[in-house]
Amino acid sequence: MESLLARLNLQGTSKKVLLSAGIAAVVAVMAVFWIWSQGPKYKVVFSNFNDKDGGAIVAVLEQQNIPYKLADGGSSILVPADLVYQTRLKLAAMGLPRGGNVGFELLENQKFGVSQFVEQVNFQRALEGELERSIQSISGVEGARVHLAIPKSSVFVRDAQKPTASVLVKLMQGRTLDQHQVSAIAHLISSSVPNLGLSNVDILDQNGSLLSDVNKGGSKTLDANQLKYVEDLQKNIVSRIQAIITPIVGEKNVRAEANVEIDFSNTEEANEIYKPNQKPEVAVIRSLQTNESIVPSGSNNGGVPGALSNQPPANATAPLNTTNNAAPGGAAAGAGAAGAAGAAQNPMSTQRNSITNYEIDKTILFTQKSMGGVKRLSVAIVVNNKADVDAEGKPTTRPLNDAEKQQIMDLAKQAMGFNEARGDSVSVVNTPFTPVKEADVSELPIWKDPVNIEMAKNIGQIVLGLIVLFVMYRKAIKPMLANLLAPDEAPAEFDDNLDENGRPIPKLTPYQKDLKTVQALAKENPKVVADVVAGWVGNS
Repeated sequence: MESLLARLNLQGTSKKVLLSAGIAAVVAVMAVFWIWSQGPKYKVVFSNFNDKDGGAIVAVLEQQNIPYKLADGGSSILVPADLVYQTRLKLAAMGLPRGGNVGFELLENQKFGVSQFVEQVNFQRALEGELERSIQSISGVEGARVHLAIPKSSVFVRDAQKPTASVLVKLMQGRTLDQHQVSAIAHLISSSVPNLGLSNVDILDQNGSLLSDVNKGGSKTLDANQLKYVEDLQKNIVSRIQAIITPIVGEKNVRAEANVEIDFSNTEEANEIYKPNQKPEVAVIRSLQTNESIVPSGSNNGGVPGALSNQPPANATAPLNTTNNAAPGGAAAGAGAAGAAGAAQNPMSTQRNSITNYEIDKTILFTQKSMGGVKRLSVAIVVNNKADVDAEGKPTTRPLNDAEKQQIMDLAKQAMGFNEARGDSVSVVNTPFTPVKEADVSELPIWKDPVNIEMAKNIGQIVLGLIVLFVMYRKAIKPMLANLLAPDEAPAEFDDNLDENGRPIPKLTPYQKDLKTVQALAKENPKVVADVVAGWVGNS
């Protein structure tokens, strides 16, 4: 190292400058390569935004000096990975991205002197924008449009009209909304607009399919919720059957399928049931009517003709004892006595009628059957042959015997909730399973694996940097060092004396000695040197 420094000290200033420039160039190249290889990784901060929001986001990033890149044809904005979350929070604080919807911020910059109609229109636009933002926050919804038809209020009740609303939702690819989510959107719209009923809210998707109130058009088919209920019930029955039979026959040795018939009709019944006539001893009497009459059995033609003899006899509740005592009254008394005597002489007939009304034993039943009842269950079970060992000790399989089949059937009936009165059925079949060949899963090629791609990029950067350094060393640094450090034609000789810095002083060549002598002479007697030079010039 000391000899290298000594050689460098012996070089001229120009060579030292060239060597310093070469070293600086190598360091600069290495620094540039390091910065390039360790550059910030960019990640997506926002994507799938409209042009208006994209322009606003870019303007904010430029204003805050945040580096960014555009990708996917301008539909995605990327920022350094360490600034992603900070940038999202800053943009969210500014209300970006807005999604193209204008909310209640529209009312913040109201102009002075606007009419009531303009105020009402702006309020309706702001309300529609806020509802669109709320709907877009639901999972699976990419975009939404809300149209409100709010009629003008009237003081007359007969002229009052109810508001209506129409909602168009754009769903993400491969996503759907279930009936609960559709109902939630309808309730959201209905609760946000005064006097807006659920029946006046229509929800459509981007395909033009009506999502709200599927029965509004009079459709009698099953809706998605009913079909999902049947499917979930069948899966539940199959899972329970397989879970209870698998420990007996082993894993992947049983298959089961279930078919469930569900009654989705709402039924209301009113029945009146009358029981047969009961015995009078145990029946309840409702009413009792008794009539009794006594009539003479013979002809009643006696007595004095006239009105008295044609009158009906008196009530014969007790025997009549009459006497022949004379009483004033003359003919009337005599006629009464004669009639009574005639009545006593004739035999009497008694007639009695009794009517008894009993309560009717009646039962009135009101039955209301809710939808979703199971009408019938059908289950089919296939069981593989049971593993066994033959006489030679080799593993083999054998069919199930009747007792084992009956055991599996009994367990399946208990697991599925078998009801014979309902018409349920269970079928158990024992047969050897055909071995299934595993499908060849095509692995992802190495050059398409994201991990390998990222690794290849890093390795490529390192290799490229090494190649650049090697080329610079071969083409620039090595020749420069070889030229600078090349030994002179005559090896330098050193005196025994040392210079001020303690380094040896090289011996001078004869030419160097003469040159040094002339230089000293010029310093001591410059006039002589000037004359000599003038003589040289004159001779030339």
